[in-house]
Amino acid sequence: MCAMKSQNVSRVVLASGAAAVLAATALLYLPEFLDRDAPPRPPGPAERAATAAHAGAPAALPDLVALIGDRERWLAEHPDDAAAWAVLAAAYTERGTRLGDARDLPRAERALDRSLAALPAARGNVDAQLGLGVLAGARGDWKGAKEWGERVRAATPRRWNTYPLLIDAYNGLGDYPAARKAMESLEKLYGGPVVRGRAAQVYRDRGWREDADATALDAAALAATDAERAAAHSRLGQFAWERGEPAEALERYGTALRFVRDHGPALAGRARALAALGRTEEAQRDWRAALARQPLPEYVLESGELAEALGLDGDARAAYGRLREGRWASPSTEVVLGLLDADHGDPGAAVVRLRAAWAKGHRSVAVADALGWALYRAGEPEEALPYARRATDEGLRSAAYTYHLGEIERALGRTGPARRHLEEALRIHPSFSPLHAPRAEAALAGLGEPDPAAVPKDALPEGGAPKGARKDGAPKPGAATEAEAA
Repeated sequence: MCAMKSQNVSRVVLASGAAAVLAATALLYLPEFLDRDAPPRPPGPAERAATAAHAGAPAALPDLVALIGDRERWLAEHPDDAAAWAVLAAAYTERGTRLGDARDLPRAERALDRSLAALPAARGNVDAQLGLGVLAGARGDWKGAKEWGERVRAATPRRWNTYPLLIDAYNGLGDYPAARKAMESLEKLYGGPVVRGRAAQVYRDRGWREDADATALDAAALAATDAERAAAHSRLGQFAWERGEPAEALERYGTALRFVRDHGPALAGRARALAALGRTEEAQRDWRAALARQPLPEYVLESGELAEALGLDGDARAAYGRLREGRWASPSTEVVLGLLDADHGDPGAAVVRLRAAWAKGHRSVAVADALGWALYRAGEPEEALPYARRATDEGLRSAAYTYHLGEIERALGRTGPARRHLEEALRIHPSFSPLHAPRAEAALAGLGEPDPAAVPKDALPEGGAPKGARKDGAPKPGAATEAEAA
């Protein structure tokens, strides 16, 4: 991009975005002085990235890389351009979270420092403040993300692209009512495929599967670019997978890959679906492609567990070693590493890690589930039970979470509830994990048939919240009791 063209760059908008369990950033720089008499020309890669970001949509990765190069060249000659530094920071954060590469996050932080040095927050540098919130979210610092997001919202309440950041932050802190209110505010301020996709995720988190799928279909119909279409159809694939429909998921992921042939989430999703359908060689191929394109920690763990399920112990150990040794730019890192230690390492270390996350206020259903599972694996099923219940009470219908709850109840000798939850996990998705679904089947078979004379009782209060919570927000071990049923 030539210098004359770069001189028109003057304004930035940052937004937070997310796809299955990621926090990402979108960005925009707009020319203020357009030559309206010039003939139209096709947009370049950096301009395409900016156009996508204007809608809050994901930019194609090559376009994002082009935008980074353009801003780096511009700032080498114009180091006092606060807006351009904020653009560059957002692009670094986006690339880092997209690729799971932690090296981009310090670059983003330095760029934001330069932006604030050129234009302090007190003088109106809202872009950099929002960028700090997005960066905090990329690091899994949900308290920091919330604080920055709320600060920006107070200063500019009608700035729509603050609300995706707040939704992610509230979800990460387990404050789902606040996340839903932020979603309502976002829908009043802005429309289009990105917001419809966000709404679909909120419905999914509440267990409203039909609403989630219908809204995700709306997002796909409204998508205007190949990157938007790939993201929308990948979301539809995710929803089909979570409903236990791997064949439909495979079709929807295939549609996403027709729009962007190396779309990381679609490659990973197709790998899951292929494994569930018994096409394990193809699944391994797609896992390799997904990890080459987007090596996120959750993908590394899943690929390792498929290898372990297939008896490829060397490949599994290599995946688990890569996960332990990596420096990850993903808000899911603490949960993934906790599950890695719980199932394939030191469960005690997993408990320490996840307790620390809980103490920081990270009380999402994902953290509750992982902490409960780690406690169970460490030999503390009584303490694990309230966390596992909390993970399944919010509304999300997860076969994995329900399986964890059933195994914990089985360890406590609560045969009736264990049987019900193991059956439910397999009913939600019979092939939810190549490693754990067969274990769920074996555990259920080991429980035998229920005693017709037994009358199951459930001592959970109406609404399903565990009885009694400590002041730190943790469920009281053993506080939620349930009558044992044979």
